[in-house]
Amino acid sequence: MNIRDILERYSKNELNEEEAEKLLKLDFLERIGDHTLFDHARSARSGIPEIIFGESKDPEVLAEIVKRVMETRDVVIVSRATLSHYEAVKDIIGEDGVRWSKRAHMVIVDRRSKFLTRGKIGIMAAGTSDIGVAEEAREVSKAMGCEVMIAYDVGIAALHRVLDPLMEMVQAGCDVLIVIAGMEGALPSVVSGLVDVPVIGVPCSVGYGLGTRGEAALMSMLHSCSPGLVVVNIDNGVNAGATAALIARKCSREERP
Repeated sequence: MNIRDILERYSKNELNEEEAEKLLKLDFLERIGDHTLFDHARSARSGIPEIIFGESKDPEVLAEIVKRVMETRDVVIVSRATLSHYEAVKDIIGEDGVRWSKRAHMVIVDRRSKFLTRGKIGIMAAGTSDIGVAEEAREVSKAMGCEVMIAYDVGIAALHRVLDPLMEMVQAGCDVLIVIAGMEGALPSVVSGLVDVPVIGVPCSVGYGLGTRGEAALMSMLHSCSPGLVVVNIDNGVNAGATAALIARKCSREERP
């Protein structure tokens, strides 16, 4: 019984208020095997597609979760995935709409025939080693219907590299920028001092010593003196992409006549 069935039965007085409330609560949650309690209403509440964290999950278990999730929706993303996860998903649901992103380490299942595209996001990665996190953000932003511009290897070691792509993103009307950097993590602060849109900084676990774990970059971004910069957790391209897409889509709605 889905939500519509419950509401129809309630409107016909076939269910009282208490019975309807109990069924609605049950409708949101589904037990998958002996390992997962899935919340079917989460994406409807948040506006973000279902994103399953793949790291440490057995491929067969992950594939079972994806199969059940795709019975009620047409897009799901698996982050921190491996090729084994990708193969297991294909084996259980078929190849239709299933894609492996090597650089993002993601499995994307998208069976939408069409969807509304709105909002524009710019993504910058300071170094080539930061591209994997940038691609995470890119895949999530695209799945949420945003247009994405990218500029990679534009860090402050040669600061002039960032100027042209940054100008292009500003002139193109990007609603928000995602800037990924490891080492000392300086690029987001530089960018946020040059633009009038929100900048989401993503510290990357690239560098030497403390920089290897991304802690130096995180502290640098958190202590930025440039207003307009907010920071997500180390290597969290997923959250950066989702948050940027929510901002960009909101801006797009407000700009409509």
